[in-house]
Amino acid sequence: MLVTVPGLHGSEGAHWQSWLERQYVEAARVEQADWDAPHLDTWASAVEARLDEMRRPVVLAAHSFGCLATAHALLRGSLGTKVVGVLFVAPASPAKFRLAGRFEPMRLAVPSILVGSETDPWMPLDDARDLARQLGSAFVNLGDAGHINTSAGYGPWPHAKYLVDTLAHWAPPAEFGAEDLFLREHAYG
Repeated sequence: MLVTVPGLHGSEGAHWQSWLERQYVEAARVEQADWDAPHLDTWASAVEARLDEMRRPVVLAAHSFGCLATAHALLRGSLGTKVVGVLFVAPASPAKFRLAGRFEPMRLAVPSILVGSETDPWMPLDDARDLARQLGSAFVNLGDAGHINTSAGYGPWPHAKYLVDTLAHWAPPAEFGAEDLFLREHAYG
């Protein structure tokens, strides 16, 4: 199952996260009480609350501040075996939100891929590469891709689906309940 974690202001219908949700039979989204007021602990708690509702393990696809909230939730350790993989796309710099000392990235216990951009105004490429190293994530440099959002031309984004599917394949089929369930979830692709 796919769960998306949008960033500041959420992800509108044309955003790649919204498109990605439509590619799976079962997909869910983490909702925030206030999309305009990013708060690390509050947003991480929303990730945890959404995953508490899930019946089986998921792959998370996070964007921007949603990446920080997702990593923070995972590092707090309350998600257990609910998450089998994470796609971090265009993470926001913790410094832009004055999170120094509150956001301490460490190696995650699940496979992850971090996608950065050479022209992202929210996090320089070298910082994205460092964050990937700290989290133990595979790193993908998408090149001149801005913040990898709708305004940068990322509505339908088949490569995101490929990366989510790659993370799902890393998980043993038993984690998803059964192999045929996995095949049904990917039937639209």
